[in-house]
Amino acid sequence: MIFLNILLLVGVIGTMCWLLFTFAVYALPLFVGVTVSMWAYGSGAGVIGSVVVGVLAAGAVAIIGQLIFAFARPLWIRLIVALLFAGPAAVAGYAATHGIARHLMPSEGWQMAFSAVGAVAVGITALFRMAGTAPLEPGMERAGSA
Repeated sequence: MIFLNILLLVGVIGTMCWLLFTFAVYALPLFVGVTVSMWAYGSGAGVIGSVVVGVLAAGAVAIIGQLIFAFARPLWIRLIVALLFAGPAAVAGYAATHGIARHLMPSEGWQMAFSAVGAVAVGITALFRMAGTAPLEPGMERAGSA
């Protein structure tokens, strides 16, 4: 029975890591949506109004970020947009890794070390996911479609 529990735990941790890496790009829109929603609620919009405003703000940030990244020609603009999306993803990766490491190891130094590695891994993954949405330069093909 304990063997099944260990397998289930490994499966759950794997699923959570997959979700973290998949949705890391959307950490900035989520942060903006929650912040705008809290502002709208504080200004008297009510629960439903604040949720609607927050969802619209999060969607706008996600769409505008993707459009800027997709259609901006200068590389420095793409880099700025990618870093804006990867920064909050790295913070989310740090928090998630630290939450897991805090339960697995007593040493605070090792907790911080593993958390930093998790932050870098999630941040780089978000950068690559953001870069994967950019259209190819004219005249270039993907390796798989050649």
